Amino acid sequence: QVQLAESGGDLVQPGGSLRLSCVASGSIFSFYYMGWYRQGPGKEREFVATITNSGSTNYADSVKGRFTISRDSAKNTMYLQMNSLKPEDTAVYYCNGRGATLNSWGQGTQVTVSS
Repeated sequence: QVQLAESGGDLVQPGGSLRLSCVASGSIFSFYYMGWYRQGPGKEREFVATITNSGSTNYADSVKGRFTISRDSAKNTMYLQMNSLKPEDTAVYYCNGRGATLNSWGQGTQVTVSS
């Protein structure tokens, strides 16, 4: 099982930026695709963005134009660049990787957007 570990969460002011990282214990090409999800206070976990092995990306409407998902296969790492952050982006962010027999989740990293 390939394990995932997120980092980069922090407290940031509205309008600010953060970059989250998700490091895999093995090759990220073990997964067909990887993605970011988030769970805000009192809310269910929701989709944020995904990236496939071919590099195709998909975003939730709420983050489109503000967030960018990317990966560095040499570092076995996936990133989420978050710009123009809003208070409603406050959540625990989780990375996920899915393959033929894999469905791995990280432990989450807290992002708080507040003045």
